[in-house]
Amino acid sequence: MALTIHPFFESTSGSYSFVVANPESGTCAVIDAALGINEGEQGLNTDLAELIVDWVKAHGFVVRWILETHVHADRPSAAGYLKSRFLCAQTAIGANTPDVSGYDVLLSEGDKICLDHACGRVMETPGHTPGCVSYQFDDAVFIGDTLFMPDSGTARCDFPGGNPQVLYASIQRLLSLPGETRLYVCHDYGKGLGGKHRRNRFVTTVAEERSQNIHVGKRACMEEFVRLRTARDATLSAPRWSAVSIPANLACMSPPAINGLLRSEGHGHH
Repeated sequence: MALTIHPFFESTSGSYSFVVANPESGTCAVIDAALGINEGEQGLNTDLAELIVDWVKAHGFVVRWILETHVHADRPSAAGYLKSRFLCAQTAIGANTPDVSGYDVLLSEGDKICLDHACGRVMETPGHTPGCVSYQFDDAVFIGDTLFMPDSGTARCDFPGGNPQVLYASIQRLLSLPGETRLYVCHDYGKGLGGKHRRNRFVTTVAEERSQNIHVGKRACMEEFVRLRTARDATLSAPRWSAVSIPANLACMSPPAINGLLRSEGHGHH
């Protein structure tokens, strides 16, 4: 039975969230659901999360899992909010995430993500953060921020616990999968590092990344990648919402608690 994959785009952070559903059993998992930041920095919105709720209800699915690939630094997660809407769902994140709390399940290499008889598996893919995991369902892998579209390269490694050598090894693991394997990314901004505009994309393939990724394509060696990644990370500023997003996502907070963090950080007042 083929699984159904439906993307949802959150424009304020350029984030993709996904629902993976098993139509035969009527069960599904939500991956990397995002909250939005209101215009003028006036608190959060649950617009994308509500789109997910509406889609799930319209199709009559039961949410079994609310999955995070990692602690996102650039936007708050909707996992805590969706847990309040789907009370029987299990929230989950990688077990190697430091200082994590508030999730129902911590996932490790090889753990199963079952939608009744259709089961995915957890792949540990650290480097961007120590706790990054990818979720493989058949020939589809949800890779978080590990890789981006070929013209955008790879994830930064300058957050606490990030490591370009470790990221390179994780990427090589993904690129060793069959070429037709689909890779679903967590971010795309409608342009590559060269600044050329194109339509937003949320899925690529192992073969496309192997041949075209500007950081790791054409079998770039680890030393070359580490040099390139380290130089690029030195030019990057902290994500705008990291002071709120990181603690909120470590604790799987709900929107009211996150809004409290926003106020304490001085956002939302003019």
